[in-house]
Amino acid sequence: MSELYKSPTEYLLCDVNNRVLTITLNRPEAMNALRPEMFDGIKALVTQAEGDSSIAVIVLEGAGRAFSAGVDLKVLQGFDPKAGKIGDIFDKPAAEAWDIIRKSRCPVIAKVHGACFTGALEMALHCDFIFTTVDTKFGDTHAKFGLRPTWGMSQTLSQAIGVRKAKELSFSARIVLGEEAVKLGIANAAEVDKEALDSLVNKRSSQISSNSQEAVKAFKDLYGLSQSGLSIDDALKAELENEFPEINDTNERLADFK
Repeated sequence: MSELYKSPTEYLLCDVNNRVLTITLNRPEAMNALRPEMFDGIKALVTQAEGDSSIAVIVLEGAGRAFSAGVDLKVLQGFDPKAGKIGDIFDKPAAEAWDIIRKSRCPVIAKVHGACFTGALEMALHCDFIFTTVDTKFGDTHAKFGLRPTWGMSQTLSQAIGVRKAKELSFSARIVLGEEAVKLGIANAAEVDKEALDSLVNKRSSQISSNSQEAVKAFKDLYGLSQSGLSIDDALKAELENEFPEINDTNERLADFK
């Protein structure tokens, strides 16, 4: 672990290598079921990376045999959900974590294996893209437990795969495996096993970190326009008119072109 990056909670691990900050959900005995402290920790670590030019990519993964089984329902014991909402005990820290992930200058990659259910799927969908394995199980089980989404599922899943397919998955709470997740548009690629997944994520992280970080940040901001509700004409105008003066390595990079 880098001395500069220390997890604020035992439920997360963090490591820095080759300009990549890896944040690992660390409750393997509970399939990395999500607790509020984990969201607070993710927020703190991503915020720290935001001001660290040595970090180019952030990877979010799970320890042990799964990415995450979703919310730790034990935390909710004795809590009386109202109108299908689990309440601020989770919603507030979760919203703050998603906000910093979406606004981070660094691309955030969800490296998903084993299982990715409900709240964990919502977390992964807030990342810039998802890589997985063919045998990983994905599902939105809100309706199964009499809950409604509050972490963005109705928006991010529908944007990823289309409203009709998103409705089918959420209404039925059915499980899909990694290959189908790729076909639907939930994940970018599904590798044969965890070793191949690690290799792919390392490769993509290296490719991203070798490029102009200022240009990558501009791309992340501009791709956000497609999710802002602007008309295509207004979005195209904004793409042209938005300025990114921090991009200052163009001449140097062009000079190296062969």
